[in-house]
Amino acid sequence: MQVVSAAEVAQHLTWQGVIDRLRHTFVNGVESPPRHHHAMHRPDGEATMLLMPAWEAAGYIGVKMVNVFPQNAEHGVPAISGLYLLSEGKHGQPLACIDGSELTRRRTAAASALAAQALANEDADTLLVVGTGKLAPMVIEAHASVRPIKRVLIWGRNPNKAAAIAEEYADRFATQVVDALPDAVAEADIISCVTLSTQPIIKGEWLTPGTHVDLIGAFRPQMRETDAACLGRAQVFVDTYAGAKGEAGDILQAIEEGAFQFDAIQAELAEVLSGAKPGRSGKEAITLFKSVGASLEDLAAAIELWESLPKHHS
Repeated sequence: MQVVSAAEVAQHLTWQGVIDRLRHTFVNGVESPPRHHHAMHRPDGEATMLLMPAWEAAGYIGVKMVNVFPQNAEHGVPAISGLYLLSEGKHGQPLACIDGSELTRRRTAAASALAAQALANEDADTLLVVGTGKLAPMVIEAHASVRPIKRVLIWGRNPNKAAAIAEEYADRFATQVVDALPDAVAEADIISCVTLSTQPIIKGEWLTPGTHVDLIGAFRPQMRETDAACLGRAQVFVDTYAGAKGEAGDILQAIEEGAFQFDAIQAELAEVLSGAKPGRSGKEAITLFKSVGASLEDLAAAIELWESLPKHHS
């Protein structure tokens, strides 16, 4: 069995490769039971173990194990860590144990890029990234692999972090740290939110026709990055209905406020990609894609990575 480090994931998993693999997997489907959620009582507080299994009907089998330790922040250690175990489908033999954090980071951004490929206007060239965490650089690279991005605007609560990201990508794009979010939102063709906010950051009244809004951050019911007006003005799409119903805070809170209904969601990503349901209705439409992550994405990314790795023959 091969152990695959974060550096190897970053080296061998190309954006085009993983986006194409995700498209194939969304359209063709895999078996993916609901994720298992286990509360763990640790001496220094509560922690959570998540188990996310998925398998192809006659092919690969995979499971992601994620440990969530919120108390790690006090020790300067990441709160989330995990591994992905990929097995072959014929005899169930393990193939690879993969760094879970890097795999997740890249498949998450790739799923958003896949949605943007289907939903954003083809000439979208200005990207606004809201948030400066580990996902921010990933969404810049992923979106730029599917749309002709020339300008990247970055907004964050920590201006130093925003400046560091702007500098990192200054040789590839016209990058700019922005303070005035309403103006930046109005200018952007694609807005990608990667925060852990529990309060709306983006307001619907700021959106301009033709914009595509990509919401990645809020993956729990009590989190949200947009107000209800964003959903009201947009054609709303989700990665999966099941995930949205359980965890998409932006949608669930807007429903609670009586400002949105679940059946107003236009489609889940697989329906758009397969042509079963339409995507953007026209150039002036505002589209919104809300993702909370799905185990099929991890499996797709793990397969793509495995098939791209140089094989070690003993």
